[in-house]
Amino acid sequence: MTAATPSPAAPDFGSPVFAAWRAAAGEAWPAYTHHAFVEGLRDGTLPEKAFLHYLTQDYIFLFHFARAWALGVVKSETIEEARLAAAIVDGLMNTEMALHVEICGKAGIAEADLLAAEEAPENMAYTRYVTDAGLSGDFLDLIAALAPCVLGYGEIGARLARTAAPDTRYRPWIDTYAGDDYQDLCAKVGTLIETAAAARLGPDPQAAPRWPKVCARFRAATRLEVGFWSMGLRGHV
Repeated sequence: MTAATPSPAAPDFGSPVFAAWRAAAGEAWPAYTHHAFVEGLRDGTLPEKAFLHYLTQDYIFLFHFARAWALGVVKSETIEEARLAAAIVDGLMNTEMALHVEICGKAGIAEADLLAAEEAPENMAYTRYVTDAGLSGDFLDLIAALAPCVLGYGEIGARLARTAAPDTRYRPWIDTYAGDDYQDLCAKVGTLIETAAAARLGPDPQAAPRWPKVCARFRAATRLEVGFWSMGLRGHV
């Protein structure tokens, strides 16, 4: 399908820097947040086989994503940065991954099957890119690579909560990312982006010489999100 233009009311989660990154990502952002997979969640037309394939791969993704956020503790320069990164690791490992186990379990897929699943190339590319961003760069490089997933899901969840068919079978997934807990997390990450950018790029981040490079990291991760959705769609073929 043709990617839609994001709503002017798309949330910035209190972060002008995130809003600028999103704008700099160009067409990659609506290609991600309005992907055919997402629209299938909205109207309930996404094949269940594709959804379960996505959840299986996303379970693997979240393990590596948690490792990347743990790297955020190593790369942090303040206790506030370290505390939020550590809290997100806990949430990923003990809450979000549990949601995947619960949904897949109801469909007859045991956690052992999730752990044993072969990792898709798109999954490898995305998770290793994020990890490399942190290993080769500083805390801000890492956050720029992590932000599309965290805040993109918050934006998607909020939109689908308003527009999804009331009886869509994917309502539990939508409600998770539209819920207060996740939206509060997005606001905290938005604040983290602002403070991290100010500390490393100065009071006018967009004027800093590093700005284009950081934007490029965000855009690259956004493009990898598009590939991840497309990988999910292939699960019903």
